[in-house]
Amino acid sequence: MSSILITGANRGIGRAIATEFAGRGHRVVATARDPRSLADLDVSERLALDVTDDASVRAAVEAAGDVDVLISNAGVIFYAAVEAIPLPELQRLFDLNTVGAIRVAQAVLPQMRARGDGKLLFMSSVVGRIVLPPGAAYASTKWALEALVEALAIEVAPFGVQATLLQPGPVSTGALDDVTAYTLPADPYAELLNVGRSLDGMITPEQVAAEVADAAEKPQLPLRIPIGDAASALLAARRAAPDDVPFAPTGGPIG
Repeated sequence: MSSILITGANRGIGRAIATEFAGRGHRVVATARDPRSLADLDVSERLALDVTDDASVRAAVEAAGDVDVLISNAGVIFYAAVEAIPLPELQRLFDLNTVGAIRVAQAVLPQMRARGDGKLLFMSSVVGRIVLPPGAAYASTKWALEALVEALAIEVAPFGVQATLLQPGPVSTGALDDVTAYTLPADPYAELLNVGRSLDGMITPEQVAAEVADAAEKPQLPLRIPIGDAASALLAARRAAPDDVPFAPTGGPIG
């Protein structure tokens, strides 16, 4: 049995992950900004944790005790063409999706290094490797996370700690049903912004959770783990495409 700390466990993928690990007999510490949202989760502990707040993170990690596996899942999204992105909202997105993920990792790493063992699993996305309008802001937070975690994986390996990036494709959590969107007056990008909203091959949060738990239970983690057939196919198409032109959501370059 391992001790699993999960951020953003109040809904969607995070909730499914908490349920999956608990069902496998692990000690699960589920966290969210409002721990009341975790009341109906059958887990070992439910803690308040705001990934954007240093004191909140420190308090939660101290209360959690030993953490064998961190599932860094908390995140938000909005849609906008790059020209229309409100820069304060972009900063907020980075603070939660990227800086917040690293903040929690920094908090648990000292105990993992001291033990010479630990696993850090970060919820990235296929859009950590590609960009699909209208999600440039969200994708940029995941691209940045991918760079940080790739460096982190190299840095912590000598201490027996592993870091990996989880890359699901579209997931049927309902989170994309009513995403906040920012547009320009008489929006010149209106048609373009529909491009990335209708991806096929959605998987369920439970499918994601099962693959995450399977990965965490293995002795060795690869640096990147595509989750779902759509993710694997899309990332393979991106690898096969040339780098000198933008990559279209259909799997080919934009001509």
